[in-house]
Amino acid sequence: MKFLADQAIDDLFGGISPPATMNIGGNDPVQGLGNFIAFGINMFILIAGIFLILYLLWGAFDWINSGGEKEKIAKAQSKITHALIGMFLIIAVLTIFIAFAGNSLGIIENTNDGGFKLKLPTLGQ
Repeated sequence: MKFLADQAIDDLFGGISPPATMNIGGNDPVQGLGNFIAFGINMFILIAGIFLILYLLWGAFDWINSGGEKEKIAKAQSKITHALIGMFLIIAVLTIFIAFAGNSLGIIENTNDGGFKLKLPTLGQ
């Protein structure tokens, strides 16, 4: 006995295909997520570096325009100090992340262009 439901669904309704992607991981969604996270980390480093330079220049500008007033000089020195502390924190966090995730867990894979690629662990592989 043959049922109507036995016919190919594609013949009746047409095929369904997934939407187009940004092709950040090819057909592998895990690699795509790893590339997306690596892109986010790279953007964090870039934006943090830009803010670091701007805050450092703002402190230098305040120091130049302080006119010898001790309060303004102290505020400018505070801005410069905070910018340098932020720089060391960014470097320390990235160093710890790379040492832990890269060397210990084997998640980070260096690429030929100086960047990195995250290999996310999955079950069953």
